[in-house]
Amino acid sequence: MSKISLGAHPYLLGFDQLERLAERAAKGAEGYPPYNIEHIAPDGFRITLAVAGFGEKDLSVTTEDRQLVIRGKMADADGDRVFLHRGIAARAFQRSFVLADGVEVVSALMENGLLHIDLKRVAPQQVVQTIPISQK
Repeated sequence: MSKISLGAHPYLLGFDQLERLAERAAKGAEGYPPYNIEHIAPDGFRITLAVAGFGEKDLSVTTEDRQLVIRGKMADADGDRVFLHRGIAARAFQRSFVLADGVEVVSALMENGLLHIDLKRVAPQQVVQTIPISQK
């Protein structure tokens, strides 16, 4: 018995990317840095990442192929410091979130060691298109 994938179903034309999106979403399951996702009524979201020790220049927020990607990499300024205990993580990270169609990034804000990224769902435009039928 063979398994039919969601993208191969005959009534779901062009949805073969859905499985790839689900796989990409599952890959970003690492726990660092911790984050919250809030629903901001009526059609907004806020992702907040705890990025203690990172500055604005150490972080990048991009969208790539319907995916929100947050990267952090600190400049290595600890060359002459001697730590007796180092409990604040300073390792590089990449955190990804798959965005649905119609969800756009509105802004990014650093505040008290937290990176806030605001998203908004925009209403899809209803487009009716008539396809002409030609003859050979």
